[in-house]
Amino acid sequence: MTKIRAKISGIQGYAPPYILTNQELESMVDTSDEWITSRTGIRERHILKGDLGTSDMGAEAVKGLLEKTHTSPDEIDLLICATVTPDMIFPAAANLISHKTGIKNAFSFDMNAACSGLMFAIITATRYIESGACKKVIVVGADKMSAITDYTNRETCILFGDAAGAMLLEPTTEEVGIMDSIFGTDGSGFPYLHMKAGGSLRPASYETIDNKEHYIFQEGQSVFKFAVTKMADVSAEIMKKNNLTSEDVSWLVPHQANLRIIDATARRMGISKDQVMINIQRYGNTTGATIPLCLWEWENQLKKGDNIILAAFGGGFTWGSVWLKWAYDPS
Repeated sequence: MTKIRAKISGIQGYAPPYILTNQELESMVDTSDEWITSRTGIRERHILKGDLGTSDMGAEAVKGLLEKTHTSPDEIDLLICATVTPDMIFPAAANLISHKTGIKNAFSFDMNAACSGLMFAIITATRYIESGACKKVIVVGADKMSAITDYTNRETCILFGDAAGAMLLEPTTEEVGIMDSIFGTDGSGFPYLHMKAGGSLRPASYETIDNKEHYIFQEGQSVFKFAVTKMADVSAEIMKKNNLTSEDVSWLVPHQANLRIIDATARRMGISKDQVMINIQRYGNTTGATIPLCLWEWENQLKKGDNIILAAFGGGFTWGSVWLKWAYDPS
């Protein structure tokens, strides 16, 4: 029986026009361009201004994707949005993105696995395609991290930006597409990276607002140690599981959280920096959008059959790696 795989057949990104530089942050908190760059690799990040939400960025990415791949909104069977910053608790950002892009024949839902969410969403979409239930699935990674960032906290405000990315997945019987994946979670890590209030445990109140509990809380050193270990380990594990050497891997596409974490992952895999997609210096950590933004920016350098490793680590804790073979040559 012919095996059906899910392939990425198109990719599109979107970043809002306003750019927040390290120099501007110097006027907001006690920090410096040198301090930020040396510790994170970030020089600037895009910020969504005005009365707009995550779904607006997601919709822009999806519109561009549909146009680019010559796909009608009516052809889409499913849309999944990986996000930690939906416009509101409900309806899902995915529902709003579908509405704003004219997608009417699909069901849609959000997925929250923090910075690993995009990869969790890719594998969920893959299973729908492999089962034959769906033919065309859009996966969106989008986050307006500025909405939950405290710009008086110098530890976190330097890290995050706003952006969206969208990819089209379709079935194929060729030896390309999503080949394998490994994922993990450890809920005991939640004290080190979370948002204290806004959920059912601590609904919004005067107290939670006064205490700034609706912003990202991160204990940087603990998160860094977990992230370096888990992201590097799972990337090496998927290579070993599939008998891939460093020479076999064309590209590592790591979640863009910290340049030192990215470097550690590449070293563990035994690959050179020339094989690593890095754009953290221009976008910062856009959570669900980092991996599609990389694929979008490098799209013209990717060749059919390229072995690509996606790797991420996020709050939860969540982590994972995906091995895929790129499905098309540059246009």
